[in-house]
Amino acid sequence: MNILVILGLTMPSISDTEIENIKLASGPNGIVTVASSIGEAMELAQDSEVILGHVPLPLLEKAPKLKWVHSASSGVDIYAYPEFRDSEIVLTGEKGLVGGHLADHGFALLLTMTRNLQRAIKFGPEGWDNRAELRAEEIELDGLNLGILGFGGTGQAMAKRGHAFGMSCLAVDNNVIQGNHDVAEVWGLDSIPELLSLSDVVAICLPLTAETQGFFNDEVFEQMRKGSFLINVTRGEIVNDKALQRALDSGHIRGAGLDVHTVEPMPKDHPFWNYENVVMTPHTAGASQLRSGRNIDRFVQNIARWQTGGELLGVYDKQAGY
Repeated sequence: MNILVILGLTMPSISDTEIENIKLASGPNGIVTVASSIGEAMELAQDSEVILGHVPLPLLEKAPKLKWVHSASSGVDIYAYPEFRDSEIVLTGEKGLVGGHLADHGFALLLTMTRNLQRAIKFGPEGWDNRAELRAEEIELDGLNLGILGFGGTGQAMAKRGHAFGMSCLAVDNNVIQGNHDVAEVWGLDSIPELLSLSDVVAICLPLTAETQGFFNDEVFEQMRKGSFLINVTRGEIVNDKALQRALDSGHIRGAGLDVHTVEPMPKDHPFWNYENVVMTPHTAGASQLRSGRNIDRFVQNIARWQTGGELLGVYDKQAGY
């Protein structure tokens, strides 16, 4: 087994112990090579059968023996190009492993808005002169409804945190999923309008696919409860920026917490920078001190399963995009 490990943003380093674990799992004839960049990987990929990391088209073209990719990113829309999507190459990755820190970040954005932290921080020392104004705008989460679109790992982690804050959690998904302690029943997609109308907070926990791209348009925003909040920590392209701007300008929704954006980096002249009720971070929700280690541990488990013909963990449906 010839394995190529490619370092990058979501997996910036790999320890000697982790490399050794990969070697042990690959067996006595295993070869493990580490590349520090895609450019370096292209020079090393000729004999690679397995890659841990990102595989853009130029790299794929340099790896004729490639059979299996274990992604270092949770969203796999980056693999939607036809040459990879329609190939026999198996795709696995972090599916189900990243929900915790994404949900942490989602609630950080939400609390920044509901507790008026952004304005308080901007005021600095002058905040003491504006205490009454800040306090008048603050709300608590207890008793509010949290509507979750997509009940995979991220959606379930959002529900877990919402329940802990005393929120009532609602969820929809395109798959049949059993409810749990946090969400009594997971509705089908035909219930999206009802979920939006009932939710004080709407959390986007969807992958980017042809069906979800631009889904949050004017019609969908009109279905949201007046005065509600939008949280998006998965993919920016799911939201139509102009429609969101109109929903904010009209006062129909109270605020938006965005870690992901339609264009990245977010342009300096984008109007959302000037909205006090829009809280944005530069696509950093995916960061965690535990993330890389979790994914490498899964990769090691999958190597053993691959060797014995077992069922792999975190398999993606390349055609569906998740």
